[in-house]
Amino acid sequence: MPEVRLVGPNGEQVGIVPIAKALELARESDLDLVEVAPTARPPVAKLMDYGKFKYESAMKAREARKNQAHTIIKEIKLRPKIDPHDYETKKGHVVRFLKAGDKVKVTIMFRGREQSRPELGFRLLQRLADDVEDLGFVESRPKQDGRNMIMVLGPHKKKAEAKAEQRAATREHDAAHETA
Repeated sequence: MPEVRLVGPNGEQVGIVPIAKALELARESDLDLVEVAPTARPPVAKLMDYGKFKYESAMKAREARKNQAHTIIKEIKLRPKIDPHDYETKKGHVVRFLKAGDKVKVTIMFRGREQSRPELGFRLLQRLADDVEDLGFVESRPKQDGRNMIMVLGPHKKKAEAKAEQRAATREHDAAHETA
């Protein structure tokens, strides 16, 4: 006669019982008999409300997805002959992206005779990397790609940490404004 190791609704061990007896116990307590370890000898079955179990596991999965951070690659485009003020503005964007925990792809576009001077672009990318080294690191070194030179910067902070920090700052800000 086939038997199962039965686990009660609260996780307590009932023992090894015949399947018919386990089904009878499930019917009496208005629960489902669910096989949880089919490869064990004897197989392990648990008395539980299967609909509630499915709902709770779906909610846990949803919560996990909600807290999951998606890494986004932001892109900034520069020219080799960039005005100092324009450079500062673009650098500000890169800083903002890195603080938010996003990766930044920096592209320098060369036109016409600028293509014969790739070292200008390389120096500019190097300067940008040095300016933001406290927030991010060079994930891929500058490389020439046709008319463009590309470098990728990665943040030191993970996206989730940056989001948590931002939420904490928002709460602090709101609390300061409520008391004022």
